[in-house]
Amino acid sequence: MSSTRLLVLGLLNEGPRHGYEINQLVTAGALEQWTDVKPGSIYHALAKLETEGLARTHAEERTGDRLRRVYAITDEGRRTLRDLLRKALAGPPHSTRSDFALALRWHTLLEDEVHDLIAASARELAARRSALAAGREAKAGLSPLADALFDNAEAHLAADAKLLDDLQRLIEVLH
Repeated sequence: MSSTRLLVLGLLNEGPRHGYEINQLVTAGALEQWTDVKPGSIYHALAKLETEGLARTHAEERTGDRLRRVYAITDEGRRTLRDLLRKALAGPPHSTRSDFALALRWHTLLEDEVHDLIAASARELAARRSALAAGREAKAGLSPLADALFDNAEAHLAADAKLLDDLQRLIEVLH
């Protein structure tokens, strides 16, 4: 939830917003591909942030039969946002922790499947690389910081693709 908290507090820090607007920004930016933020988590996060005193209802807008709550960040929310930013920027951009690495330890339990599973992982990785390329094209010229992030993500995906190729060869040799 820390990714969602960071996103929601960051957007509220820019100005008051309602959940639907935040959800649209998550969807339009395809953030679920690049972060742990899921569009369905926004409303829960807003309610929790309000309960914790990090956000407050700023206004209510009526749209047809619906009543939308517009949220604003509180001073405590700004302090929490700064703490979340410090924590996020102090850590590595990509994690090296993965259940994949752990599963390799016991891959022989799936001897008949391991080749197909790694091939499926390679196909998923190729799809992610295509999505990254499309995202980069859609956001071309956004900023040098965005370009650096895209370069880094592509380098990680390329390294993962090489790893999967190497693993396929090694597993064939071992069996």
